[in-house]
Amino acid sequence: MHDDTQRAFALVGTGRAGTTLSVALTRAGWQAVAVAGRSPVSPSVQRAAELLGAPARPIADAGRDADVVVLGVPDAAIADVAAALAPGLRSGALVVHLSGACTLQELHKLHVDRPDVALGSLHPLQSLPSVDVGLTRLAGSWCAVDGPPLVEELASSVGMRPFRVADEDRAAYHAAATIASNHLVALLAQAARVADAAGVPIEALLPLVRATLDNVDELGADRALTGPVARGDLDTVRRHLDALPESERAAYRALAEEARRLARPEDEAMRETLEGER
Repeated sequence: MHDDTQRAFALVGTGRAGTTLSVALTRAGWQAVAVAGRSPVSPSVQRAAELLGAPARPIADAGRDADVVVLGVPDAAIADVAAALAPGLRSGALVVHLSGACTLQELHKLHVDRPDVALGSLHPLQSLPSVDVGLTRLAGSWCAVDGPPLVEELASSVGMRPFRVADEDRAAYHAAATIASNHLVALLAQAARVADAAGVPIEALLPLVRATLDNVDELGADRALTGPVARGDLDTVRRHLDALPESERAAYRALAEEARRLARPEDEAMRETLEGER
């Protein structure tokens, strides 16, 4: 790489993760030289090009002036989009996908066509609901990386904390991330429904949620667990189940059983109560 181009990158795929990371890179001193997506004239590509101050190009031409190409496309599109980049890539360029679940094997087609190109992955372990919000969250967040040291340099340059996950553990890692984020949202949606039925606003529960996360951070999950299951309070658990509508009981039972396994693995009476009529 030459000194005048060593920090040049292109973005291919203009979803939230790719665009957020790319804006953060430009703020950290990297130069965006191209943006590509389904079409150079699509609204999302034009918006990203404007944000990054870079020209919109067809995918086949996106990597011509770039030493790094960030692939911010859906998992199912990574292999084909990377292959479409192959003819225009510089020798020695680095192509990085942002998938949490996929390994570098997803870039095998590109490797076959261009063995002179480096491959990498960088998955921000963070929720990025919008570019503006995402930019406030990247610094300090962890991210799973693979590939040459330049991938870690990319992550570190925007303040992220890179770590590596073995290929055989990649799906489990992504499952853990999904549980921690997406499943938590689904759980809080249930809490909101049950609270609303009792005339309580979800806002009243949020300080409790935040304090609970702090407790897990400080104490670990096993020591942070409180409540009726943790103390073996069968009567309260039964009252909860009686009060809940049938549609809410399965989720309550399943998660209460996980709490029992964590805090009271030998409590057979609680286990039987939670099994109920499942």
